[in-house]
Amino acid sequence: MPAARPDTAATAAPVTTASSGLPARQPLPTVDLVLLAVSIGGISLSAPLISATAAPALAIAFWRNVMSVGVLGPYALLRHRAELRAIGRRALLLAMAAGALLALHFALWMPSLRMTSVASATALVTTTPLWTILLMRLFGVRAPRMVWLGTAVAFAGVLVLTGVDLSLSPRALLGDSLALGAGLAAAGYMLLGAEVRKTVSTTAYTLVCYATCGLVLLGVCLVAGSPLSGWSAGAWWQIFLLMVSAQLLGHSLSNRVVRTLGPSITSTAILLETPGAALIAALWLGQWPPAAAYPAVGVILLGLVLVARGGRAR
Repeated sequence: MPAARPDTAATAAPVTTASSGLPARQPLPTVDLVLLAVSIGGISLSAPLISATAAPALAIAFWRNVMSVGVLGPYALLRHRAELRAIGRRALLLAMAAGALLALHFALWMPSLRMTSVASATALVTTTPLWTILLMRLFGVRAPRMVWLGTAVAFAGVLVLTGVDLSLSPRALLGDSLALGAGLAAAGYMLLGAEVRKTVSTTAYTLVCYATCGLVLLGVCLVAGSPLSGWSAGAWWQIFLLMVSAQLLGHSLSNRVVRTLGPSITSTAILLETPGAALIAALWLGQWPPAAAYPAVGVILLGLVLVARGGRAR
């Protein structure tokens, strides 16, 4: 995510308290907090919607991206046509590689929602920050101790959760494995995207990424023999709602508020997707996870909070 440009208020002298002379803490923008809440709600609706839609998981992933390109494309071509033409070869290849990893993320995570509970799949796919830290370490980037502590705590929760699902069925364990793999693919997608966005706008990058993702998923659907049509009008409306809630409201609003709220608050708030999705799945789909899964999910969330705090301290 590119750094936010400092505005006049940010570059002015800090406001100080009369008693201590220390900088006064500025209140968080109310509008952005409301937008963040809407974003979390949209993202939380994603997993239950996928689980409830009567269409193949791979086809849902494909149409979700195609619809997003259909909405984003006209605006990008109108406002960013010159930039799209001027994208360098390296940035273009990295954006396409990010799109391929995003396709892998969808191809793993969406089927996992049909194999294990929404709560388990969502908790495991949100381990993306942990995979990001591990991948960055491979490239020589050292993380603070609290980040490694949070990583260890979260993976301990992963082990407990997968143990619970193994006791239920091997199919649930396979779903957990797919969700973990989806989290790893998302980490690679995020790291590549961060590199591309150093020189390319978010709109131009997103269009190339989503278009590549859609093409890759089309190939996967054709190879797997997954039908791309033939279901009810209700299923199409659910796919459209998924695109609006998860893509346009969820991820787009998160990108909007991160400039003012900061990456620490935004990334930590996104962890609410796990309990949010679990609550929606329980009330709407009747998916109540086993009692032993709740402590494991709580441990994973605790670890992710420690990772976010460690990253903020750095």
